[in-house]
Amino acid sequence: MDLLLRLLSLFFRGTALMLGVVGTGFALVCLGGVFSDRLDAFSHLSPLWLAMATGAVVTGWIFARGDERKAIVGLGSLGLLACAILMGPELMAAAGSKRLAARPGDLKIIQFNVWHENETPELALRWLLDQDADVVVIVEGGGMAASVTQGLKAYYPFHVTCDGKRYCGTMIFSRKRMLARNGFYPEGHELAGAWATLADPKGAFTVAGIHYVWPIPAGPQQQQGKRLLAAMDRFDRSTTILTGDFNSTPWSFTLKRQDKALGLERRTRALPSWPSGRFSRLANAPAPFLPIDHVYAGKAWKTVSVTRGPALGSDHRPIVVHLRRD
Repeated sequence: MDLLLRLLSLFFRGTALMLGVVGTGFALVCLGGVFSDRLDAFSHLSPLWLAMATGAVVTGWIFARGDERKAIVGLGSLGLLACAILMGPELMAAAGSKRLAARPGDLKIIQFNVWHENETPELALRWLLDQDADVVVIVEGGGMAASVTQGLKAYYPFHVTCDGKRYCGTMIFSRKRMLARNGFYPEGHELAGAWATLADPKGAFTVAGIHYVWPIPAGPQQQQGKRLLAAMDRFDRSTTILTGDFNSTPWSFTLKRQDKALGLERRTRALPSWPSGRFSRLANAPAPFLPIDHVYAGKAWKTVSVTRGPALGSDHRPIVVHLRRD
């Protein structure tokens, strides 16, 4: 029995050390994202590094003794500090968010990567129609999700795709009249995105939808960000709304730079939207843990509420945002 207890103690102490080395090591690497896009790619997994550093502190405190405990707990604490630098501002902003009472006339927008391999497109379409949103921005609207976009076209009188009026995976649907619209591809921006200027009693405003590539390998996503800034430059920042699957988390330096450069306020705060459901052929996701779908809006808009929708056969959850312009 004594030998068994020793082996168990050794196992847990070794596990604590491993968690501390890996979690803290990667958390520190992420801080290099200030100057390196390649290092910044690791920052998207900061929740994992945070969990590992926490595990090192807890397990090391329970099972280690003396100098060994100090070393393991200290190592894990360093990882927690690095994660606090990365994630702290976003988590504090989320904690400080206040929900307003809904009013008639509030603008309801849904951002949803419906996924081209959607397993339950009928369920997704029914939910979207039941929401009766003013504007729906769809990403990956082809493949097995084609019936969803066809249903939305029948329901909403106005729509535009990232290739203008032709099929393209990023689409905007609106019940408000589109005064002007186009895709970013026909305009030469090389972006899977679209925009539409919508009529409104309080003045026209522009909604844009975008789909970024994955952050790995580093470089292409950052180039997309630069092209998006150029494409959005013509619109009135105070009233513009931008939504999309940015494939980028708010604790990455890439998204932090974009937040600053856009001149819009990101209204989604630490709201995980991926992964959901069967996000690969081999695995099911227990719950989303990465916030990669975002909604931005200009200063003319107040945030009424921001919520996450249910699992609808996609590897993403939909984002539902209510905005108000007084």
